[in-house]
Amino acid sequence: MHIHFIQHVSFEYPGSIIRWAAEHGHTTSFTKPFEHSVFPSMDLFDLLIILGGPMGIYEEEKFPWIADEKKFIRASIAADKKILGICLGSQLIAHVLGAKVVPHILQEIGWWPVLKTNNHPLTESLPGEFISFHLHGDTFDLPEGAEQLFRTKGCEQQGFIYKNKVAAIQFHPEIEQELLQNMMEHEKGSFIQSTYVQSEEEIRKHIPQQLPLQPTYMQAFLENFVKL
Repeated sequence: MHIHFIQHVSFEYPGSIIRWAAEHGHTTSFTKPFEHSVFPSMDLFDLLIILGGPMGIYEEEKFPWIADEKKFIRASIAADKKILGICLGSQLIAHVLGAKVVPHILQEIGWWPVLKTNNHPLTESLPGEFISFHLHGDTFDLPEGAEQLFRTKGCEQQGFIYKNKVAAIQFHPEIEQELLQNMMEHEKGSFIQSTYVQSEEEIRKHIPQQLPLQPTYMQAFLENFVKL
C-alpha cells in the first residue's frame, strides 16, 4: 500500500505512523503545502493521511493553500480513497463533508480520557476508555451520514467514520517523544489556562506512563482501518 501524507507544518509530522508503515512494507510520500509542494494524482496513493497543525480550516486568507487542500480532499473522497484525518485533518474532513467547524468554547490540551461511543469494527481493538494526547482549540459537528466513534468530557466530537472509507480523529495517538516536544515548543504560547488545559509541567509528568501506550492505540486503529 502507498500512503500519502499531507503535512501542514514542519514540526507536526506522522510520528509512530511512519514506523508502522515501514514495519508493514508500505511506501510513503508527502505533500507539504508550507513548502509549496503539489498534491498527487489519485492513482499514486492508496491511503491519504491528513495531519494536524495550528491553523484553522477557516484561515484561507492567511494560508491560501487551505482552499486547494479542501478541493483535493473532496476529490479524494469522490475517488473512493481511504482517508484518515488527525486533529486539523479531522476538521478539514468534517468541513468538506458539510459540517460546521468552529472555535471551541474551551481548548483541550494535555492527556485526557477518550471514550468510545460506537462498537464499530474500526475501534473494536481499542479499550472502551483510554488516555491520549490532545492539542486543539476548534471543534466540529458530526457530518451527515457519519458515525461518531469517540468523545471526551471536554469535546463531544472526537472522531467519526464515514462510509467505512473516511475516518477522523481529533486527538493524537501518533504522538512520540520528539513530536510531543516539538508541538509543545511551537504551540505552548497559544495555551489558555482553563478546565481542559494542562500545564506543561502536568503534561510532562504523565509522559512516562502514557506515551508508550500511544503507538498501540494508533496501530490498532490503522490495522482495523485498512481492513474495512
